[in-house]
Order: sequence, then structure tokens, then C-alpha cells
Amino acid sequence: MSEDPDFKYIIRIANSDVSGEGKLAYALTSIRGIGQRTSNAILQKLGLDSTQLAGKLTDKNVEDIEEAIGNISEYVPKWLLNRQNDYDTGTDVHPVSIDLKMSIEDDLNRMKKVKSYKGIRHGSGHKVRGQRTYSNGRKGLALGVSRSKAKPGA
Repeated sequence: MSEDPDFKYIIRIANSDVSGEGKLAYALTSIRGIGQRTSNAILQKLGLDSTQLAGKLTDKNVEDIEEAIGNISEYVPKWLLNRQNDYDTGTDVHPVSIDLKMSIEDDLNRMKKVKSYKGIRHGSGHKVRGQRTYSNGRKGLALGVSRSKAKPGA
């Protein structure tokens, strides 16, 4: 069985490495900020087969996918975007890859700077969204009650 010389095992899309051995719909989900719904929306817009292997994409298809990811807010509904009413710009955007990571870090740093409850919890490494901490989430420093050691002879 001869190998296809045009097959690419790793594709670079949106500053992320995408495995060429998986189906296209699932391969795109390896990009931070793109899930299955977003991946399907991109493929539907471009008219690409979602069951095709990602390594069989042509360079033109890869460029089209990059452009579609960049302009995703134009053709998907607002609720599908991952950053609605952005804090800085007030627009609906869909950052991916390093842009998404940087915007999340900026949000966390802003919360820590103004010393909001969520910022304090993030900074101290505790649970943020109201979960119980007495018996769950035991990693790092122990929370809750610690028992004293039993005395000998007691």
C-alpha cells in the first residue's frame, strides 16, 4: 500500500497544530476556541466534507478555513460566539488560539486587580462558582477541618 505524497500529518491552522489523521470535523476542535458546533458551522459554510481526513486538505482549503475562522462572527448566530459583548470593545467576537488565552488571562487579571470576589478566589486557587469546599476539591492545601492525632493510651 503506497502512501499519498500530498498527505499532511500535521496542519498549521490559526497558530495551532491540527492532526491530519483525524476526520476534519473533529480535527478542527483541537484549535482552542473551536468546538464541534463551531467546526460544523465552518465546514458547512465552506462546503467541505466533515468526514474527509484533515491531512487531505489542499493549501487553498487551509487558507479558506483560516479566513472562515477569522470572520466567524459574520455567519454564525451571536449565541455561538465565545465572547459576546467584549469588555474592551463592546462587540461580539470569537477569539481563537492564543487570542482567546490572552483575553481570558486579561479578564482574570482585571478581576484580581479590582479585588472582586471571583478575582480573590482565582488568586488563592479556591473554587470560584459557589461549590462546596469542605470535602471536595482536595488538591494542594487542605481546606475544612483537620483532625488532631490520637494520643497514645487514650
